[in-house]
Amino acid sequence: MELYSVNTGFFKLDGGAMFGVVPKTLWTRTNPADENNLCTWAMRSLLVVDGNRLVLIDNGIGDKQDSKFLAHYYLHGDDSLKGNLHRLGVSFHQITDNFLTHLHFDHCGGGVSYGSHGQYEMTFPRATYWSNEDHWNWATVPNPREKASFLTENIIPMQELGQLQFLNLGQKNLFPGFDFITADGHTDKQMLPKIQYKGKTLVFMADLLPSVGHIPLPYVMGYDTRPLLTMSEKQAFLEEAAREEYVLFLQHDPVNECCTVKMTDKGVRLDQTFRLAEIE
Repeated sequence: MELYSVNTGFFKLDGGAMFGVVPKTLWTRTNPADENNLCTWAMRSLLVVDGNRLVLIDNGIGDKQDSKFLAHYYLHGDDSLKGNLHRLGVSFHQITDNFLTHLHFDHCGGGVSYGSHGQYEMTFPRATYWSNEDHWNWATVPNPREKASFLTENIIPMQELGQLQFLNLGQKNLFPGFDFITADGHTDKQMLPKIQYKGKTLVFMADLLPSVGHIPLPYVMGYDTRPLLTMSEKQAFLEEAAREEYVLFLQHDPVNECCTVKMTDKGVRLDQTFRLAEIE
């Protein structure tokens, strides 16, 4: 098995929304804001190559939304899903699976595109798109708090075009060496891949831990539907990660791809940061 980091681009979100009740004077130490209080974030996917299987975890925001929508998020930089897959010698047609941690627009928007005649089509025409039934039901009948993040055009074509399948939450397994855990604080039944790689356990953190700046327990996003649950989920996971020496793959950290954590007298704290390619 081989793993490759695939940055689909950078965008900006309000720093206060990303850190909830934590004061700006504290969170700007790790995530500086611009004059509009916006911080830069990555939309980093992970490509898993296992024999003939090419699994892409999440796919970024995509480019089919109108300019008014995209202007809210200040997309910038030269990274793109297509460009960075191309650098790896991979085309959209070669992707066999698209594992979706959850269906917020910055995680799944790149999976559906406009065709040449303006119709919706699947970006990865030969891929199975994986979600789970509980989260699908949550996303397709959204609550008012999350409605703006669950966009019909990103979600429904997966089912209508016949490429959607649901994972079994009892088994929590895509294939041997590729398991996942679930978390409910950010959104219902978010799935976090847990991959055995080079003798280590790597966990794709999605929105349970967006960046190294979110490691302290109170640093919880204002976007989370159940912030107290996020805190308890994060505490339990980070203690396990420190004990078992997990590698944490960071989807939104604008600088750091991976990190490890350690126990201290103040709780779990950052240990090391490094690039995915540096894992031996």
